[in-house]
Amino acid sequence: MIKLGIAENKRYFVNEGVPFFYLADTVWSAFTNISLEEWADYLDYRSSQGFNVLQINLLRQWDASGSDLDYEPFVRIEDGSYDFYSLNPDYFDRAETMVEMAVSKGFVPALVLLWCNYIPDTWAAKLRDEKKMPLEAVEPYVRYAADRFSKYHPIYIVSGDTDFPSERANEYYRTTLHVVKKHSPECLTTLHIQGRLADLPDEFINDPNLDFYMYQSGHNSQFQSKAYTLALDFYNKRVTRPVLNSEPCYEMMGYSRREYGRFGRADVRKAAWQSLLSGAGAGVTYGAHGIWSWHKKGKRFGVTGEGFDSPYEWQAALKFEGAWDYGFAKWLFQMYGLVDLQPWNIVLKNTEEIRVASTRGFEKIAIYVPVNTVLKLDADLREYDFTIIDLEYRRFAAASVAFQDNVTVIDMHNFEGDVIVIGVKDKN
Repeated sequence: MIKLGIAENKRYFVNEGVPFFYLADTVWSAFTNISLEEWADYLDYRSSQGFNVLQINLLRQWDASGSDLDYEPFVRIEDGSYDFYSLNPDYFDRAETMVEMAVSKGFVPALVLLWCNYIPDTWAAKLRDEKKMPLEAVEPYVRYAADRFSKYHPIYIVSGDTDFPSERANEYYRTTLHVVKKHSPECLTTLHIQGRLADLPDEFINDPNLDFYMYQSGHNSQFQSKAYTLALDFYNKRVTRPVLNSEPCYEMMGYSRREYGRFGRADVRKAAWQSLLSGAGAGVTYGAHGIWSWHKKGKRFGVTGEGFDSPYEWQAALKFEGAWDYGFAKWLFQMYGLVDLQPWNIVLKNTEEIRVASTRGFEKIAIYVPVNTVLKLDADLREYDFTIIDLEYRRFAAASVAFQDNVTVIDMHNFEGDVIVIGVKDKN
């Protein structure tokens, strides 16, 4: 069983002292929508791709696809709403079985305790008339969850997709964070926040109970640069913690706000690499449109919230090629020892799309180049051996490199898609 910790310098995860690259899939709707047979197949497939974390909503996901299953975390009362003081043990028995299955396959469960639709004043609360969880019900629910799941050493994601609109809303998250950390001090904690949001309230930045930062660059086609701008924002917070993009654009997700178009394999790969080399090098999360909502043919998929186009059926979404790209990214990080990366602003080009990072001692350099070009770098890197890696077909090639007045020039490569350029300093 994996027991995650934080490195001494607070920049990455460790497991038994060894660097751990966080590679998650978002399967928010698992506990309400997935049969145990489907779950077993899903776990086997994602395990084969190298995934090691699963982000799951502990309660019902508000925008999940319809399902014939009938599992609810709380007892329903006459008007159909939840009695938040009456937990349904059968629901949590089944959820615990699913967590146990995942842990046995080498996954770390990352469990969201309170998605924002359950909390008053949040952006999602304003879109739904459903009853919100009373503040007095939060502590007994969180204690129950901790008693149930902490033996599996999960990550506890305190919030789901939240803004921080009021002191009343913040009190829910403050209570949840402190209760779960008190009862499960060895489990890591974080906050999953609204897309494109860069700011956290000071109380959470300064709270020692918070272990790492999540941000989400999100699904709006106009703001995909947030993959790297938010990475830099969180990397440079005054309190240092590991950073990761917990929700980049999902593969084949329709653009938010009901805009026509979908994010393809290249888009999600680009979001991943731009995040990883811009300060969010602790790991990254993948999403497939049809997996997170666990969509089945003929079932409803609402447009509540950001309004996305219809999902693919989960069996098709599971096989999207982009998931293999994310597994390949993890493999490259491990093969080249790309641990504790720091952003490095050395690109002499009129774009921020090309991202560069180095290891702490500059022994290794990683450069993401989304579109082929002659690459000029404001550093003399003649001590490095460079390899160009084609990310679409996963091919490797030698780089053609020249040096001019302390500028390193890497010539155009022969690949047609995006590449990673890896530089390793010659130890001789």
